[in-house]
Amino acid sequence: MRTEYDFGSLTARKNPYVRLLKQPVTIRLDRETVAYFKAMAGQTGLPYQQLINLYLRDCAVRRRQLHVRWGVGHRTRRP
Repeated sequence: MRTEYDFGSLTARKNPYVRLLKQPVTIRLDRETVAYFKAMAGQTGLPYQQLINLYLRDCAVRRRQLHVRWGVGHRTRRP
C-alpha cells in the first residue's frame, strides 16, 4: 500500500442509476399514520418516508394480503 494517495485527480460523477432506485408518488395518508411514522423516525433517526417505504417493502416481499371486512360493527369516522 502507498503511504499517500492523490484523490485530487479523480473526477466525481453522479450515480446514473439513482433515478431508477425510487419512484416518486403522491399518496394520501391519515394524520394518525403520519404521526406514528414521524414519532418512529424520531426514535430511529431515519426519515419517516423511508420507514413507510421499508414497511411497505416488507409487506410486498412477504406477500402480505390485506383482509378487510366491511359489515356490522364497523363505523367510518367523518371529519
